[in-house]
Amino acid sequence: MEKTFLVEVSARHVHLNRAAMDALFGEGTELTNKRDLSQPGQFLCEERVDVIGPKKTMSNLAILGPLRPQCQLEISVTDGFALGTPVPVRESGDVEGTPALVLRGPKGEITVPCGSIAAKRHIHMTPEDAKEFGVEDKQIVEVRVDTERPVTFGDVVVRVSPKFALAMHVDTDEANASLIGRNGCQGYIVKK
Repeated sequence: MEKTFLVEVSARHVHLNRAAMDALFGEGTELTNKRDLSQPGQFLCEERVDVIGPKKTMSNLAILGPLRPQCQLEISVTDGFALGTPVPVRESGDVEGTPALVLRGPKGEITVPCGSIAAKRHIHMTPEDAKEFGVEDKQIVEVRVDTERPVTFGDVVVRVSPKFALAMHVDTDEANASLIGRNGCQGYIVKK
């Protein structure tokens, strides 16, 4: 039996930097932890923002904490079309040359020159996990999920850090297509 891990949905959300937080919520404000997420130190925030696109506004979008060095909007490809801002599939943090985003909070509105992506599907794992699975950081693998609608995901990037907890993230389009529920499912790396 293959060793399995949690495959969970990374729903649409935004990461803010200090300058954006100040502009949107007021000088010196801090993010409020509503609920811890599966990755250590990461949390869903009480605060919410609106994302304004050329065609549509997404209201009440989740913010994930803590604050980061740069702003980043992570949405599905379908969300990008709905906003009127098609987004590239990229690894988190790789935002150079991506579409701008307009954010609105209770204290103001800002335009971030780039930062809109559909996050590339990925597995977070510790160095110990990587050794057990026989993979390396940045390696590309295939992952099988045996849901009611089984799917093998290709082009899954392995991300290794001692700060991670073992889990794979897919976006809402991918989760819907493979019937991955709100609580996720189990997946395993397909050996070639």
